This record gives sequence, structure tokens and C-alpha cells, in this order.
Amino acid sequence: MAVRAIRGAVQLERDEAGHMDEQVGALLTAILERNQIVPDDLISVWFTATPDLHSDFPAAAARGLGIVDVPLICAQELDITGAMPRVVRILAHVETYLSKAEISHVYLGATGALRKDIAQ
Repeated sequence: MAVRAIRGAVQLERDEAGHMDEQVGALLTAILERNQIVPDDLISVWFTATPDLHSDFPAAAARGLGIVDVPLICAQELDITGAMPRVVRILAHVETYLSKAEISHVYLGATGALRKDIAQ
């Protein structure tokens, strides 16, 4: 079994706690499902949010999904002129039998444009 990193992102329509919880929960669920990962396979998860998001911690969505014994951390993305607004990104470290080439990085909606090279 190897340790792998899985990337993902989602753009929110608005800065509202319930909406963030829903969208980040959907992103995290998609990452788990597409990579055949169960919560016990998670080592840690980094969440970042663009500076225009203030309504909640993105990691709260993971706790809402029952992921309660995995280290989670939230950070703020760099404030870059012209960057896509209202984006939450995830970097999950997991134990898996998947090779690097088999990992499915998940970019929902418009965020697919952020990493056209790895978005699936």
C-alpha cells in the first residue's frame, strides 16, 4: 500500500455556510468515491479557500460526513489578481493500492479549468 495525494476543487456560487457545506461535502464525496477510498484510508486533508470566503471552515463539511478521526486543516489561498473567485481546494493524503496514474483528481464545475492537465 502506498501513500498518495489527491487534489480537488469546487467553486461556490455564494459565500454562505450551508452552501459551502453542501459543495465541499459533494467534492469530498466525489474524491472518495472516484478513488475507492473509505474514511479509514484518509491520513490527512488540507482545505484551502480563496480570500473572499468567510462564512465557514471548509473542513466542517468533512466532519458533517462523519470524518471525525482524521487530521484536517484549513488555510487561505494566495490573493492573486485575476484568480477564480470563491474556490475551495482539497489536498487529501491517503493510503491506497492505486498507482499515481490511477488517481482521479476531482475538479467540479468551472474549476476544471484550474488544472486541465489532471482534472477528470
